[in-house]
Amino acid sequence: MNTQKTALALGYAGLIPFAVLALDPLTVEFFPPPLARLWLLGYGAVILSFLGGIIWSRNLRDPDAGVAMVVSILISLAGWGALLLIGPEAFWLLAAAFAAALAYDLGSDLPPWFRRLRIHLSIGAIAAMLIGGFGAV
Repeated sequence: MNTQKTALALGYAGLIPFAVLALDPLTVEFFPPPLARLWLLGYGAVILSFLGGIIWSRNLRDPDAGVAMVVSILISLAGWGALLLIGPEAFWLLAAAFAAALAYDLGSDLPPWFRRLRIHLSIGAIAAMLIGGFGAV
C-alpha cells in the first residue's frame, strides 16, 4: 500500500466530519445543534492531539528536539483545554492551535506532498472551527 496515496486519502476523508459537523447546525440540523457543536469540538481536539503526536514522532531520533517535544505537547494540551471551555472561545482556541501547528510544521523539513496536505487539511479544520465558533455565539 502506497504511503503517500493512503495519507492523502485518509487525510481528505478526515475533513468529512469537520464539514458535516460544522455545517449541519446551519443547514439541515440532522443532529441537534448543541450536540453537533460538541462533537465538532471533540473531533477537533482529537485531530489536534494527533498532530501533536506527529510532531513528537517525527523528532524522536533527534537528540536536540526538546523544543519540538514541548511544541507537540502544547498543541495536544490546547485541544484538551478547548474541551474545558465548551463555548465559542473553545472553537477560537482550536482554530488558533490548528494555525500554530501548521505554522510550526511549515518551518520543518517536510516532503512537499505532505506540506501541501497539511496546508489543505489545516485550512479545512480552521474553517470548520470558525464556522462552529460563529454558530455557537
